Amino acid sequence: MVQRVCLIMVLIYILSGCTSNPSHEEITAQIAQLLNQQKGTFAVAYKNLITDEEILINEHELFHAASTMKTPVMAEVYRQAMEGKFSLKDSLITRNEFKSIVDGSVYSLSPESDSDTLIYNHIGEKRTIYALMYDMIIISSNLATNLIVDLVDAKNVTQTMRSIGANKIMILRGVEDTKAFEAGLNNQVTAFDLMLLFEKIDSEEIVNSESSMAMMDILLDQQFNDIIPAKLPKDVKVAHKTGLITGVRHDSGIIFLPDGKKYVLVLLSKELEDPEASTEAMATVSELLYHYTRAKK
Repeated sequence: MVQRVCLIMVLIYILSGCTSNPSHEEITAQIAQLLNQQKGTFAVAYKNLITDEEILINEHELFHAASTMKTPVMAEVYRQAMEGKFSLKDSLITRNEFKSIVDGSVYSLSPESDSDTLIYNHIGEKRTIYALMYDMIIISSNLATNLIVDLVDAKNVTQTMRSIGANKIMILRGVEDTKAFEAGLNNQVTAFDLMLLFEKIDSEEIVNSESSMAMMDILLDQQFNDIIPAKLPKDVKVAHKTGLITGVRHDSGIIFLPDGKKYVLVLLSKELEDPEASTEAMATVSELLYHYTRAKK
């Protein structure tokens, strides 16, 4: 009954144009109650980049990173390029053989488990580092991701995350390393650390201004938009990266309002019994926080 009343309050708040201005405590309680109606574990990290207000729920809970790990990898690519280790115009041979971090055995990826199927038609051909990285983010290409992770080394990605204070993000490997998965050796993130990462990208504290803007442009081209942007007006820009595996739905990024307001939002989930309903609920949380931010003076 309490959950139903809370959902009705949330819907009234949204449908009324959100002319009321709930307190920090009220909006946090509304979000928590909305997510508590779903079977699963959720985390929320919100930061208004103008006022520094934060809304945090389970922000330090560890989650399988899924494809949200690709944002830290992109940041490391730009960091190494800025140091002169390579140019983004340099090319890599597209291959489909990778070594498991467990024992060095070789494994391959299949098009059926990848959101990018076209790349498999070009094995043996050259593609630029930038093109691979771009597809790694906007269409979440797994094969491109593994090529890029081999280039920059997962350990370096984790080290860069430590340097910005993201102490729980752990990037151990590329994707589809089944032996590593079975051994529990998975990439991990928290909502708080992903929030920190996006804040640092926005404030240009990882790489220079030009590279930071380039990362933002790539994130703005994201093709999977069923969580954070799903219920937002078309004139709101979202620079974000999603993540999806069995029982897991994530989204994380920066939201830019037409009036100049901007905020980071990270929504993580695991152990979902109904991923479709949970995705809808998280999209509603995003809508709620958009209206909350918009109403702030």
